[in-house]
Amino acid sequence: MDETGPTGSGTTADTATGTGLEPAVAGALSYLLGPITGVLFYVSEPEDAFVRFHAVQSTLVFGGLFVASMVLSVVLTLASFVPGVGWIAAAVLGIGSLLLTPVAFLAWAFLMYEAYQGEEYAVPLVGSYARRYAAVGE
Repeated sequence: MDETGPTGSGTTADTATGTGLEPAVAGALSYLLGPITGVLFYVSEPEDAFVRFHAVQSTLVFGGLFVASMVLSVVLTLASFVPGVGWIAAAVLGIGSLLLTPVAFLAWAFLMYEAYQGEEYAVPLVGSYARRYAAVGE
């Protein structure tokens, strides 16, 4: 019976990572505070590709969502000052901003669940970068 963890991380289900946590728990916790815990787990887990993958993906996805949210807020504010059509642009961007929060929450919950199950779900556009930067010993 093969007890190797996801993606050949070299850890077993009972093996603790450098932080003393099981890889699935550490992977899930990488998403807890987005890029903050992503960076912390990336730095503290130099030998576990599974945890590093989730740490990098968390940093890229939720760091990107944070930047997108800030840009949307600035554009929303500027659009509200445009005479005549400013209120239309502000309304459309405001709805977009309102939709971003529940989508981010659902992505956060889904990615934490997948990591806790020992899966390496790769978010489109980001997953390939996460795999590249999570590589151990290269």
